[in-house]
Amino acid sequence: MFNSIKRKFTAYSAENQPKAWLYLLPTLLIVGLFNIYPLIRSFWLSLQKGTLLNLSFTGFDNYVRVINDSVFQTAMKNTAIYAFFVVPICLVISLLISWLVFEKIKKTKIQSVFETIFFIPYVTSTLAIGIVFKYFFNGDYGIINHILSWFNVPAVNWLDNPAMALTTLIIFGVWSGLAFNIIILLAGLRNISEEYYKVADMFGASNWEKFYRITLPQLIPTVTFLLTVNFISAFKVYSQVYALFGGSAGPANSAQTAVYYIYDKFHVAQRPGVAMAATVILFILILLFTFVQNKLLRKVEE
Repeated sequence: MFNSIKRKFTAYSAENQPKAWLYLLPTLLIVGLFNIYPLIRSFWLSLQKGTLLNLSFTGFDNYVRVINDSVFQTAMKNTAIYAFFVVPICLVISLLISWLVFEKIKKTKIQSVFETIFFIPYVTSTLAIGIVFKYFFNGDYGIINHILSWFNVPAVNWLDNPAMALTTLIIFGVWSGLAFNIIILLAGLRNISEEYYKVADMFGASNWEKFYRITLPQLIPTVTFLLTVNFISAFKVYSQVYALFGGSAGPANSAQTAVYYIYDKFHVAQRPGVAMAATVILFILILLFTFVQNKLLRKVEE
């Protein structure tokens, strides 16, 4: 009898119970409708040619066309440059700011005020911020060139010069990514036990030693999360381009990115098959990059 009862408990599995699937059904329907179905639909559209009202099967011709398209190649190059500059720079600046804020205002009444101030840009519309930055970067009366004039640096044509468009986008991307990083890093700093720092103070450790040997190792899971999220977000950059250059991809398409290329092919050129082929290619590249990045970061953690 004891053995039969034991077998019943051993064979029990929550995911195999009908009630469990019943409770999961609403969530599964939502995930299937808004996540799984769009992926399948995108892949199917990538195999079609023509407009949305007149589609016909064309196989993998759209993929060949996209890969050989010089505009798409430029878009992927700009996207990669943007991601590999914005993410590390933004993360380093965010780490320094969050560390300084945490050290100077922790356990004070104004801590929540500072956190709210840093979080405001994250909840503000990217289009609204882009309009403000267009005034900042204006070649004639922008505040950036005004500050540069204090150091006798000649005015820079930030927005209308193809050679500077991507640099301007990177600066805007770094600023717009600070808010989210700082809030997450502040939360990670608060989760570090004070006991570590008390022991370090007993041994006379300097602030740099405490940061390098205690704070940074404890923040590795948080930094890993931010790297993954930020790189995925950077590869999907679109709103910043649209806002900064007034609905275009910069002068002479110099700030063309992968998602903007998809938008242009789908909504402007009315070629959904080509747009969806580019979408699938971008999805696969992001998936592969995220997989490799997570593997490398796990080795670093070990």
